[in-house]
Amino acid sequence: MHRNLTIVLFFIFPISQLCAQQSYSPFLEELQTADWLIQPVNQKAGVYYTADKKGIILYNGLTKRTFTLAPGFACIDYKNMSNGQQLLRSVQPEAKLTIDDSAYNVGGLYGQTENAYLLPSWINSFTTNNAGFVYKNFSVSDMQPFLNWKCTTWAFNKKQATGKMLTIYFEGNREAVKNITVEIKYEIYDGLPLITKSLVIKNNSNKAVKLNRVINEVLGVVEEGSAVVGSEEKMAKQHGIYIESNYAFNNSMNYNESDQTTHWQKDTTYTSQVNYNLTTPCLLQVYAENAPGIALQPGETFHSIRTNELLLDSYDRERRGLMVQQMYRTVAPWTTQNPIFMHLVSKNDEEVYNAIDQCAATGYEALILSFGSHCKMEDTSAANIQHWKKIAGYAHSKNILIGCYSLFSSRHISDSDDVINPATGKPGGAFFGNAPCYGSKWGLTYRDKIKYFFAQTDFNIWENDGPYPGDICASTTHPGHKDKDDSQWRQMEIQKELYHWLNERGVYINAPDWYILDGTNKLPLGYREANFSLPRDQQKILNRQNIFDGTWEKTPSMGWGFVPLTVYQGGGAEAVLEPLSAHLKDYEQLMMQYYGAGIQACYRGPRLYDNDTTKATVIKVINWYKQHRGILNSSVIHLRRADGRDWDGWMHINPSLKEKALVMLFNPTKEKITRNIKLPLYYAGLNNKASISIMGAPAVTMQLDRSYNISLPVTLNAGEYKWIVIEQNGFNEAHTNQLQHAAGH
Repeated sequence: MHRNLTIVLFFIFPISQLCAQQSYSPFLEELQTADWLIQPVNQKAGVYYTADKKGIILYNGLTKRTFTLAPGFACIDYKNMSNGQQLLRSVQPEAKLTIDDSAYNVGGLYGQTENAYLLPSWINSFTTNNAGFVYKNFSVSDMQPFLNWKCTTWAFNKKQATGKMLTIYFEGNREAVKNITVEIKYEIYDGLPLITKSLVIKNNSNKAVKLNRVINEVLGVVEEGSAVVGSEEKMAKQHGIYIESNYAFNNSMNYNESDQTTHWQKDTTYTSQVNYNLTTPCLLQVYAENAPGIALQPGETFHSIRTNELLLDSYDRERRGLMVQQMYRTVAPWTTQNPIFMHLVSKNDEEVYNAIDQCAATGYEALILSFGSHCKMEDTSAANIQHWKKIAGYAHSKNILIGCYSLFSSRHISDSDDVINPATGKPGGAFFGNAPCYGSKWGLTYRDKIKYFFAQTDFNIWENDGPYPGDICASTTHPGHKDKDDSQWRQMEIQKELYHWLNERGVYINAPDWYILDGTNKLPLGYREANFSLPRDQQKILNRQNIFDGTWEKTPSMGWGFVPLTVYQGGGAEAVLEPLSAHLKDYEQLMMQYYGAGIQACYRGPRLYDNDTTKATVIKVINWYKQHRGILNSSVIHLRRADGRDWDGWMHINPSLKEKALVMLFNPTKEKITRNIKLPLYYAGLNNKASISIMGAPAVTMQLDRSYNISLPVTLNAGEYKWIVIEQNGFNEAHTNQLQHAAGH
């Protein structure tokens, strides 16, 4: 584990202001001795001079990135301060630009002949390249929010990230680019081994230039492993650094499949590598494959993608996932919002008013008019706007947020507005077959109609189905882009600007694609829709599999599930919950599965309850969820995946809360079972004793073993579930008999 690490000391000097002319007092920097996933890091993010003042260090106690200023600007050190791992083996340009078909390096040094490792003593012998973009100066400032997020719902984290931003200024040194400037921004965060990198390119000339490609990060990193003979695709990539940019899509509901920018490439200048053909994937480049390819007009400014670089210190899947989740909570705090919502299928206003009343009566916080409902957001007539503004006013009078579903991509609009296939020059062949181009006249009008609807009706939630999925459009007549080269980038800009606009006005956004770093709040957990036509017993197991699989990297609040109260895509009476009172046991367990995972599901139907007994059950579950809301919205430790053969379950952990852990256990079998279940409590911050309460029974104390685990005996009746709360302050050991009683013995 990571609670005790050795200490390394060296001197660095703080930069208090840009170009501050003053003496600097040295202080000690030390390797992180505590696990940052359990104990907050006291060291704040800062920017410092090196001892000789010829370099700059980004440092926050968890990561250290060093740049030299002479003989040119380049990164010469990239170190994980939790385990001491050096990631850098060679010096590279800070960025690469292709402008008007000519390639230019931004910064960087030249002359390194041995590329397996980099020694500081070599730096002074290197040379700079004056044919690209050369370093001019730098500035230091406090980190500013990427989005001016307005939080209008319950959220686990309502604070914007803090830290420091280092901006490096470069100027073109060739005639063709002498009036183009580049700013590279490095943002280092408090309490997280993370640096975010982005570029700003300004065309100060009197003519347009074409940005064929913008590579905003280049790192010669230490290889994860090598093979004498092997392909780039099959050889391992570096596991010590996790890269995620805000340019991702493809409806996969996970980042790895959605990523469009991370490229692990061979480095043929690294001639001492093991691989005979020099194809080890050890050169990291970050860029959008099909973008930008745009014309940058005189006076225009280009903002690149934002590359998040998270340093990891373990191969353990659970630990790596916990680190990535903490990154999301920090850089995208809006994803920690998690309102309790119903998905209403409405045919008329009476059903909407009734659903609002039922939400208010049971403790629900929001109502979303689902697909197939009678709310049409694209209708901007005065009558429609006033109609829904009135209904929104009623919902707000009951303290209920209200939202609506709207489809963008997977539909045909017209031959003139649809995506034009570059291969055929005709509509068709898009991600969803026929789909509109966001840069078409219709697409731009759609964006404006959505803004108008929200501005005029005071709606609070948008479920944007089929958001822009990355289609390349070859049209040369669409007003929102020039041609196929810039179409993906420009459509992404349109989509992102809309999400930014909504997010900054407090609109909560569900969208089934990976736009979470640009303002969307939630995407699907990951499920097959046809499975909701299967019998309820199968759905319960499949849902728990989806929960288990969908919470390795995503936080509970980032994913939504699904519960069909009425028929959805087929299935008979055994697949649905209506009438609710006739299937109350299944209804309760489906709610407890999702709420017990901290995940909101789309309870899709006409009502939440059909009689007083059903109403009481819904209220009981919602009250339970709200009582434990903090821990239930905390990260998941994966105990055992559902397979229908034996028990399954998961455990939430949070060392900063009074409730350190909450366990959910399920018995899908038709027999009573008793099991000793190992609960790993390291990430709960417990190291000695734990106070354990099963199903709200009086708590008892158990001793953790030397690996921070407890072995808990639990009995589960056929088809039963149980929840367990674990805290630090336990009761007397004599209460062990109470524990056994609560566990079903």
